[in-house]
Amino acid sequence: MSSVSELFEDNPVVAQCWGRVTQRMRHDIGDAAWRNWIKPLRVNRLEAGTLTLETDSTLTRERVNSQYADRLRVISAAEFKTVATGVQHVEVRVSNGLARRTDRPHRMSDNKPAGTNPAGTKPAETKHREKSYDLSAGLDPRYTFANFVVGKPNELAFAVARRTAESEKVAFNPLFLYGGVGLGKTHLMHAIAWQIRQQNPSRKVMYLSAEKFMNRFVQALRFRDTISFKEQFRSVDVLMIDDVQFISGKESTQEEFFHTFNALVEDGRQVIVSAD
Repeated sequence: MSSVSELFEDNPVVAQCWGRVTQRMRHDIGDAAWRNWIKPLRVNRLEAGTLTLETDSTLTRERVNSQYADRLRVISAAEFKTVATGVQHVEVRVSNGLARRTDRPHRMSDNKPAGTNPAGTKPAETKHREKSYDLSAGLDPRYTFANFVVGKPNELAFAVARRTAESEKVAFNPLFLYGGVGLGKTHLMHAIAWQIRQQNPSRKVMYLSAEKFMNRFVQALRFRDTISFKEQFRSVDVLMIDDVQFISGKESTQEEFFHTFNALVEDGRQVIVSAD
């Protein structure tokens, strides 16, 4: 009798679901992180709402559990909702080496119907799907409007943030959330992103810290790929940059952010930033 892992690999529906999960993660966290931490994963089982993933590396297991487990759970819950009981939890474990195939992580979808790609869609559809799910890594599913603690210091920010998230049109642009540590700026940023995703999944949202913005820009300069960088950031519907004070004094990053900011605002796209 086949193992659970093999049964999942031979199931084209599960393969397609996992293919969509990995593509969304790739779009969220970038090619480098995806190659290092998500690509090596393979589905072992889905049982009682728990999706168990396997890897051959203890380091990969630890990194995924510490940095990507929450995001994997959210995406998997959406993509596996038609399979079995759905996904409420994601666990990553190290393979025991039985019946191991070294190319298995990125060939989960090889048992697909003829004429489809690994995600079970046509290339053009895959491109559109990736654009529709550009919600960047790092969003915490615990940070929503429902559990935000409203008080005198932040009640105006809460009201404006909620209106911005729920409005079909750009209401406040740019929206600048400013305040001291612990007043809920980051919580509101996450809540806005989750609300937009829930209300209108087709809107392309990008959320990241100013430090990550700078790191991606530096990487683009290093690999002489600034055109792709500009296209990625200037094609979004909503750009959210947390802790924008981080780029203060970093002239080249400030200049690129300024150009990106202007391009989006002039095109009627929403820009949201926060700072201490």
